[in-house]
Amino acid sequence: MSDAPYILVVDDDLDVLDALRFMLEDEGYLVQTTEKGDYAESLRDGNGGLPDLILLDVLLSGKDGRTICRTLKSQDETRHIPIVMISAHPDAELSTKAVGADAFVAKPFSIDLILDTIAGLLRR
Repeated sequence: MSDAPYILVVDDDLDVLDALRFMLEDEGYLVQTTEKGDYAESLRDGNGGLPDLILLDVLLSGKDGRTICRTLKSQDETRHIPIVMISAHPDAELSTKAVGADAFVAKPFSIDLILDTIAGLLRR
């Protein structure tokens, strides 16, 4: 079993999912991706483990990432998991803070910014 942090990435853009997965795996993280917001709310990986951090798109097909964030932050089992919300709409940042997101990164994002944000939250 690996000690590498497990990151769940939720975005309905498959190109974004692939780019983030490759970038994060290259940094040594264990990564699971999904375009389904419903999965993010149940969260369990194949082994029943919870992620160490979640990257969550604000606007998902048929689902609002802010609703998912609010739900996760309201549950005892998941409220400790840092959530980084991402969006192509920079004005979405305020609304992500209101639902409990730990950080916000606007798309398109720089690799260094997203990696620094993740590393900082995982060190807490």
